Amino acid sequence: MPAADTVLTGARVRTLDPARPEARAVALRDGGIVAVGDEADVRDWRGPGTEVIDLGGATLTPGLTDAHSHPVWGIEMATGTDLSAVRDLGQLSAALRAAERRHGWVTGHGLDHNVFGGRPVHRDLIEEALDGAPAFLRLYDGHSALASGAALAAAGITGPRAFAQRSEIACDGSGRPTGHLVEHAAMNLVGALVPKPSRAERRSRLVELLGDMAATGLTGAHVMDLGDGDVPALLSTVEYEGHLPLRLRLAPWCMPGADEEELAELIALQRLAGRHWQVGGVKFFMDGTVEGGTAWLEHADCHGRGTEAFWPDPRAYAGAVRALDAAGVRTATHAIGDAAVRYVLDTVAALGGQARMRHRIEHIETVPDDQLKRFAELGVIASMQPPHTAYTRADHSDEWSTRLGGDRARRAWRCRDLRDAGAVLALGSDWPIAHYDARHVLVTARSPLGAAAAGPALTGLMALEGMTSHAALAAGEERVAGRIAPGFRADLTAFALDPVTAGVDELAGAPVRLTVSGGRITHRGGEG
Repeated sequence: MPAADTVLTGARVRTLDPARPEARAVALRDGGIVAVGDEADVRDWRGPGTEVIDLGGATLTPGLTDAHSHPVWGIEMATGTDLSAVRDLGQLSAALRAAERRHGWVTGHGLDHNVFGGRPVHRDLIEEALDGAPAFLRLYDGHSALASGAALAAAGITGPRAFAQRSEIACDGSGRPTGHLVEHAAMNLVGALVPKPSRAERRSRLVELLGDMAATGLTGAHVMDLGDGDVPALLSTVEYEGHLPLRLRLAPWCMPGADEEELAELIALQRLAGRHWQVGGVKFFMDGTVEGGTAWLEHADCHGRGTEAFWPDPRAYAGAVRALDAAGVRTATHAIGDAAVRYVLDTVAALGGQARMRHRIEHIETVPDDQLKRFAELGVIASMQPPHTAYTRADHSDEWSTRLGGDRARRAWRCRDLRDAGAVLALGSDWPIAHYDARHVLVTARSPLGAAAAGPALTGLMALEGMTSHAALAAGEERVAGRIAPGFRADLTAFALDPVTAGVDELAGAPVRLTVSGGRITHRGGEG
C-alpha cells in the first residue's frame, strides 16, 4: 500500500458523512482522502515521507467554500480608498481630501448608501472635497457608483442614455447628470477610464488575497464572474509560477441581448480549466439592488421604483436558461427582490421534468412565504450572504429597510426559513461587498440578521453545512467534496475550537490551525 502524503491526528473530525459522522484521524494522498477513522485506522498509511500533523484537539471539518465571491474582479473593484468605515457626509469629505490620486483620479469603494442620510446620491455632495479631480466611488452594493463632474465630462456624459439592460444615468429635473450611475452598463462608461492595476500587480494581489482567504479557513470559492477576458490566462500564469491557494469555480456572465452565438461561446467556456480552477456555470442578473432602486419587486419601493426586471424582456432570460440547461450548464441568477425570485423559480418550473441541471438563485434578500417551499420542490439552490445584513439596522431606519417598507423588511434574508422548508442553502461573503473571512460568514449566519426579524438564525451545524456540504451540492460536486470520506477531495479546515458548538463571539476570532486545499497545506496557524 503506497504511503500517504499527510496524516492528520489528534483531532475531532466532523466528517459530515452520514456513514461515519465523527473520527479522530485522516490520511491524505495525491490530493485526495484515502482513510478516515481512529489513530489505528491510519497507522498503516504512514511512510518515511509522510508528514504527520498532530492537531492537538482541534476540530477538523470539510474545507470551507465561499459560495459567492469575486476574488479576481474584486481586485479591481476594491482599488483606491476604502470607504466602508465612513458613516456620514463629513467623514466622506475628509476621506476624499486625504485620498491618494492615482494618475489624477480619486477612486474609492465600499461606500454605504446610509452615509447620505436619505438624501439622493449626488456629486454636489463631494465636489468641494475633490478640488476638481475626477472621481469614481463605488457604493458598497457593487451595482452603483458616484462620479464627479470631471469624471462625467471625461466620459462624455451630459444627460440620460438608453441601455440594452436596466441601467441608468441618474439626472435631476433639468436633465443634468447627478453623478449617480446605476448598474453595470452605466458604471462602465466612467469605470473604463479609471486607471487599472497592471497585470503583474493583479497577479501579485490575487495570490496575496487568496492566501489571506485561506488563513480564515477557506479552501475554495464559487466565483460569480469571469472578469475580463484575460482571467483564464491570469490564473494559468499563477499556476505556471506556483499554486492557487484556493480552488476556484468561475461563472461567466450572460447579459441581456445574448444571442445564440454568445450562448454557444458560454457553453464552450465550460471546457476551460487549470489544476485548481475551472469554469463551471453561467451567471445571470434578474434584478439589481434594493438601495439602488433596481431590485425587481412585486410592489414598488417607497420611491416608486423597483417594478422592472434587469432583462427588459424576461422571456429572453428564460430562453437562455433553457438553452444552457439543455447543454448541461448550471446557472446562477442574481435575484434580490421578491418578483425576481418568483420569476426565476417560475423559469425553472417551466423546464419541468426535462431539467438536466440544478440551478441556483443568488442573494434572495426578500421572499414571501408562498415561495419558500418551491426551492426544495424544484431543486433550486438558495445561495445567500449573511454578511450583507451589516448594512441594515434592527430599527429598520437604514436605506435598505426604508425603501422596502416594514412587511418586506421583516421577511428578509430568510436563511433559516429556507432550510426549514427543505432547501439546499449555500453560504458566502460576496467579497468585496462584504469581508471574505469565512468565520464572519459563519457568525453572521448564526446571529440575528440585522433588519431580518422573520425567524431564528441558523444552527451551528446548518451554518457549517452552508459552507461545506451544501456548497458542494450547489456546484454539483457532492460526490467529491463537502464531506470527509475516502475518495473525496482533500479540502480540509481545522479550527482551534468546534465551529458547531462554540459561541458566536468565540467563533469570530477562533484561530484556524490548518487549511488544506487539494491536499496542499495553504495555511498553518499557531496554537492561538
